[in-house]
Amino acid sequence: MLTDDIRAYLLPRAFNAAVRAGAEIMKVYKSRNDCDITVKSDKTPLIMADRVAHDKIKEVLGQTRIPILSEEGREMRYDERRNWELFWLVDPLDGTIEFIKGNNEFTVNIALMSDNVGIGAVIYVPYLRKAYVAEQNLGAYLLTDIAPDAEADYTYDEICTGRVRLPLAQSAPRPFRIAVSRSHQTPETAEFVEKMRHLHPDAEIVEQGSSYKFCLLAEGAIDYYPRTTHTSEWDTAAAELILKEAGGLTRSLPDHQPLQYNKEDLHNPWFECYGKGIL
Repeated sequence: MLTDDIRAYLLPRAFNAAVRAGAEIMKVYKSRNDCDITVKSDKTPLIMADRVAHDKIKEVLGQTRIPILSEEGREMRYDERRNWELFWLVDPLDGTIEFIKGNNEFTVNIALMSDNVGIGAVIYVPYLRKAYVAEQNLGAYLLTDIAPDAEADYTYDEICTGRVRLPLAQSAPRPFRIAVSRSHQTPETAEFVEKMRHLHPDAEIVEQGSSYKFCLLAEGAIDYYPRTTHTSEWDTAAAELILKEAGGLTRSLPDHQPLQYNKEDLHNPWFECYGKGIL
């Protein structure tokens, strides 16, 4: 368990790293039609925004002397990382496909892991200027109007000031809402959606990209999210903690177990997520 002083030191580093990375991403986003797109070994796209965001996060978090496991970092052998007690788990640009399509649904994900369990998290949505933060056993929060800023230097007190605890209060009743990935849907996803429709015939389907789906679950705007396609640990670590601290739940499919982190294989199993309102 980290002391209050250490936590107050580390959370602003993650927050500022995410906001600064968001500034770099938005520079590329404005000229994305001209951006350089390559393909990684797993056949997913890699663009300039991924690289510059990774470099900015590494620059900021490197000051903490805590190792970084990042989607865009060098491939880290399991023998090298298996005994890490504390590390950062990072996706510099989650939702690359959504970025390329220009639909604004992309995020920066940073999680602080202790003994392979998330204890701190920041997700920044630069286009929407929204930031989500969580600390283990201390709740999850939303901050709005956080502009992308290459020089962001928020203090712990500034982050805590003006934040709103999640989930947000609902102003009026609404239909049950199911989130599905905008770019990654399968027949299996449809099966889980139909099962939930039997319980909630009036359910609405919300297509959304990136880890922002978890954030909407944490807000209370979405109720259920099944995922039956490829994801990796950096896609879910920060998001899962934010949802958990907002009263929600993430479980693997089909065995309904907690997701595991820093595995030899960094891919996740299928999973489903529930908002607080249906637990």
